[in-house]
Amino acid sequence: MENKELALEIQKINEKLDVITRHLAEQEKRAREIEELKADLSLITKDMFDAAVEELQDVAHHFDTRDLVFLFKMLLRNVRPLTRLLQQVQSFDDLSQDLRPLGKQAFQQALETLDELDRKGYFAFFAEAVKIIDTVVTSFTVEDVRLLRENITTILITVKNMTQPQMLSAVNNALDFFQKLDMDVTEDISLLKIAREMNKPEIKRGIFFMLQFMKNVSIPKHPEN
Repeated sequence: MENKELALEIQKINEKLDVITRHLAEQEKRAREIEELKADLSLITKDMFDAAVEELQDVAHHFDTRDLVFLFKMLLRNVRPLTRLLQQVQSFDDLSQDLRPLGKQAFQQALETLDELDRKGYFAFFAEAVKIIDTVVTSFTVEDVRLLRENITTILITVKNMTQPQMLSAVNNALDFFQKLDMDVTEDISLLKIAREMNKPEIKRGIFFMLQFMKNVSIPKHPEN
């Protein structure tokens, strides 16, 4: 009985020793892995440091540790303004999110308006208008444009005078008269009848107008500056 109990105790001790041995082996493995990691990190850190030193050599004469300290202090002093700025950026982003549907709607409406203008022929009209301008540009020289510029005042005065009610009425009467020039005169016109017609006030006014017209046409007029 005592031998069995002793054997059980020895077995328990062996089991505990096995657990301790495995634990020590795991600890040793972890320690070895940590050492390997330290070695790898040391090599990586050294490479990074060497690379940083090599890259920063170009700006070494422009940079000083005091500049870094000053920058850090400036950041600390302006934490609140920077926070407000970030809040404004966030607000702007929220606003853009809210306006995005409106922008899509406005874009769609613009497309519909352009399509309607195209169906009505606005774009074709403008294309032909551009061709008219191109024809004018290719048909006149720079000298023609210069002469137009120099005489634009006279042209505008002439157009203004031609659009006066009296002038329009006279032109209309003249056109009406020219339309009737091909009328046939069936009756005999005697000198006495011509003399009677000459004594009529409207005939006298017409003759006087023609004389004054011919006289004024022969006199050149210059626009007042």
